[in-house]
Amino acid sequence: MTTPHHDWLARTTEEAIEPDLPICDPHHHFWDRPGNRYFLEELLEDTSSGHNITETVFIECSAMYRKDGPESMSPVGETEFVNGLAAQSASGEYGETKVAAGIVGYADLSLGSAVEEVLEAHIAASPNRFRGIRNSSCWHPSPDIVGYKNPPEGLLGQDKFREGYAVVGKLNLSFDAWLYHTQLDELVDLANTFPDTSIIMDHIAGPIGIGPYEGKQDQAFQEWKSGISSLATCDNVYMKLGGFGMPLDGHAWHQRETPTSSSELAEVMVPYYEHCIEQFGVDRCMFESNFPVDKASTSYTILWNTFKRVAQNYSPDEKAALFRNTARSAYRI
Repeated sequence: MTTPHHDWLARTTEEAIEPDLPICDPHHHFWDRPGNRYFLEELLEDTSSGHNITETVFIECSAMYRKDGPESMSPVGETEFVNGLAAQSASGEYGETKVAAGIVGYADLSLGSAVEEVLEAHIAASPNRFRGIRNSSCWHPSPDIVGYKNPPEGLLGQDKFREGYAVVGKLNLSFDAWLYHTQLDELVDLANTFPDTSIIMDHIAGPIGIGPYEGKQDQAFQEWKSGISSLATCDNVYMKLGGFGMPLDGHAWHQRETPTSSSELAEVMVPYYEHCIEQFGVDRCMFESNFPVDKASTSYTILWNTFKRVAQNYSPDEKAALFRNTARSAYRI
């Protein structure tokens, strides 16, 4: 994963657009990795940079797993860790933003019905904040495209996985999906099979612009567009608008001499985000930062300026949905 370089990010700066617009950031991480520490202090440095971030949602990232005990229970350590940071934030001594007001953890749904014990432990670790799990299913045959957690092909359709997935709905939890645009039919089938379980699709379903799609982004866009339209027919699916700062999309923002402005970013992103909004509606779409992952490509201020440029022609009610209300609804905040 590309590490953000603060000196490089400082080469392009902007003032926040519409600084009073309330925002719930529904997708960020906490971790401590070599040369890349992102805890409460680092997040607040970003969220305090001009935009009105009222709440955030933490999404699992394999951080602070338990060292001891059964392997299946180790991800509960992440929820324990994040709940502690959320409690710090809730003290009010670190500003008004309610950090990690919702927490999404990880559990291996391939455990089948046995995963219920893991999910119950997550809930016990954060009874007021735990909202669901993410179980990455990113898979592609190209060696140039490596999926997060390296899941097997066709994970969402496996019997044991679906046995575990049924428990997610039973406990009234939601499911964050993370896959590539080439796998959208798998998620459509899952959503239709379990219509009562809410699914939040991360990063507009990962349109690929590298490996076999390098130089073929128009082809990828058309494939993605068709898949998104199919997914939108599933009423139980929400869409996160973001994640364009990852190298996966092929734009290589992080390799530029200076960071890209919000105007240029918006120009590239508008066709993707507008298609999602047209298909899903504002009540099922939410902008997301995906920080600190996307921090490798842009600053927090510029990223949310980009989203505000994308939404500049929307009504106040539509903006309220895209920037805060949909996220709060999806994560029951």
